[in-house]
Parts: sequence; C-alpha cells; structure tokens
Amino acid sequence: MSPTSAEYNRRITTLAADRAVHRAFQWFHLHEPQLRRWQLELLTIPAPPFAESARAEWFLSRFRDFGFHNPHIDAAGNALAEFPSSSKPLALDPKPCILVSAHLDTVFPIGTDTTPYEDGAVIHGPGACDNGAGLTALLALAAALRHAGIKPATTLLFAANVGEEGEGDLRGMRHLFSSASPYIQRIATAIAIDAPGNATVIDRALGSRRLRVTVTGPGGHSWADFGVANPVLALSAALVAIAKLKLPTDPRTTLNVGTISGGTSINSIPASVSAGLDMRSTSSLELDRIELAVLKTLEHSLKPHKPELRLHVERIGDRPSGALAPSSPLGQTLRAVDRHLSIKTSAHIGSTDANLPLSLNIPSLAIGSGGTGGNMHTVNEWFDPTGRDLALRRILLLLLDVCAQ
Repeated sequence: MSPTSAEYNRRITTLAADRAVHRAFQWFHLHEPQLRRWQLELLTIPAPPFAESARAEWFLSRFRDFGFHNPHIDAAGNALAEFPSSSKPLALDPKPCILVSAHLDTVFPIGTDTTPYEDGAVIHGPGACDNGAGLTALLALAAALRHAGIKPATTLLFAANVGEEGEGDLRGMRHLFSSASPYIQRIATAIAIDAPGNATVIDRALGSRRLRVTVTGPGGHSWADFGVANPVLALSAALVAIAKLKLPTDPRTTLNVGTISGGTSINSIPASVSAGLDMRSTSSLELDRIELAVLKTLEHSLKPHKPELRLHVERIGDRPSGALAPSSPLGQTLRAVDRHLSIKTSAHIGSTDANLPLSLNIPSLAIGSGGTGGNMHTVNEWFDPTGRDLALRRILLLLLDVCAQ
C-alpha cells in the first residue's frame, strides 16, 4: 500500500530533527553573505543564449571546490558533478540518481551589460532572479550538504545546465535525457530550481511550439518596380488570417506573433520578411492541431502570390507538455514538507526545464529558490534574498526524502 499523508508527515518530521540536517539548516542561515557574494559574482559573467560556457566553467570550479565526484562539462555544455550516496550500487545495475538543476542561460543577447549593483538588500541586474537566484540556491545546497556531512540514500546529480530560455529549447535537458548521455538510465527524479519564491512550485508543464516563418521574393525599387509582389504585405495578410483562428479555452491554448523583421529601406520592396510565432497549450494534441491550422493558413494566404513569393517555415522550438500526478510520491513529499514548514503550497503551470522529464513520465517539478523579485526578462530585473533560507530548507528536505524513497 502507498504511504498515507500521516506517514509522509512523520518522515519529514523525523528528517527535519536529524542533527546533520540541522547543521545544513544552520549553514543556510549563517552563510547568507557568502550566497550573496556568489550571486553577485556569477551575475557578472554573461550567459546569453548559446554562449553560456564562461558561466559553466565558473560553476565547474565551484563543484571542484566542494570536492564533488566527476565534475565535468558535457557535450551540450552543462556543468555537472555528483554528490555520492551512502549506498553501494549493484554490480551490474547503473546507480540511480536524483537530478537537481538550475539553468545557466539568460534571455539577454551578447553585449548586454550584466554587471549587478546593490541597493540595500536588493540585487539589481539582468538575470538577478532568472536564474541568478536559482543558481545561487544550487550552490547553497551543495555547500550545505558537504558542510553538514549528509550522505543521501541516492546520489544527487548537480547540474548547472544550458539552454532553458527561448530558442535554447531545453537543449541542456534534452542532452541529459538523450541516448548520448550516460545519465539517461540513471535519473529517477528531476528537480529544477528556477526563479524566486518560497511557496512556488511548477508541477504541470506548459507545452509550446515555436515557428520562424519567412517569405521571400525578388524585391526591388518602390517606384521603378512597383507591382512586384511584396513579402511584407503578403505575410502581414497571412498573420491577420492566423489571428482569426479559433482557439479552445479548455484546454487553454494561445497563439502569439512575437517578432517580425525584414526589408532594407522605406523605399525598397523587401526581398525577405520573417515572423516568430509562439503557440502554447496544456495539450500536446491541441498543439498539433493549431500548428497544422497555422501551416494551412499560411499556404492558403500565400497561394495567390506563387511562384513569385516563396514560403519557408522552420520549427525553432518544441517544448513538450506533461504533469506530475497528484498521487506521485514527489508531490506528496512536497506537500508534507510544506506542512512542516507552514508553507501554503502555490502550484502553477509553466514552461521550465521540468517539461522534458515530465513528458517522459519521470517525476519532476520546478521549485522556487526563495526571496522575492521582479521585472524578470528585463534589464531592470531585481532580487531580494531576504528569508531565502526557508526555501533552501524546503528544497533540502524534499531532496533528502525523495532520495530515501
């Protein structure tokens, strides 16, 4: 029979009373100045999309400082290291592990000044919350485990991973769960630390599809070549038609045109124009349906302009959907931890690194790193770490109980 809520509560109460766990709790409380220094230092290292290597190397040095096993950067660019368990692996079986991760990348392009500054307790700077807060929490857990001398029942795989944001399309997680990764058969549970909050948890994965739509033509002079098919006008008409597509409210499904670019000058007929489309839904089937409807609408809208205009559609993002079952031991452990810490669990749907393992039916969630913050994905991003040790205690108890299951 599955454990009852009372049994989960007893396990967490016993775990929280352990002396080694108390030493870890004390480390969180006493070492906030160290956490702040780490956060300020890592924020000065830019990690734009597809260029996270400098920040990954910085994390690799920290993992080595902690004395973790097998610190390395994998083929995707993820910085990885293992905190070994107290148990012995079976001779022929791969040793299981629990993945605890935080993404390295930010949304800010190359050239953005990411240097943070302080205003009292508040840290200001691009990526201060997303995901400077999560990355700092990852280091805090690693340091506290080592300091307290805790030996979890299952090995913990620490990952500072690449490619969570935008067109990164979860490439760090895709690699970890691919046949190219030695961990594909080992990861039993995955916990991603992302953004601020003491009560936040994302246990439902919002699926998305992203398309880059490009229309090309001969181009020309606005006066001399007037009458030549104009890609901007043709694509604009197609986008207006796409905006009229009927989308369901249950399951909730959305469609957005986020970018449009092209042309050379105001007095030129463009030779090319592109638009970026983002489709989201809680249902993979609905994503399939709306993507097909978009493609059919584009083809229909551009048909009168062929062969003078050409259409090219590239899928640049595909985030799978999924959900953690309410009866999952991971979810029940989290609720028991929150009861013990007097936290009112705030569960949400979102698009995070947890999407990938959830789509593979691996128990997973994304959890807040504590503190408060705002203006995320802008250069005015800020983070206040006040009280973040509550979230760190929450994550530690969750990890240690899951390791024992």
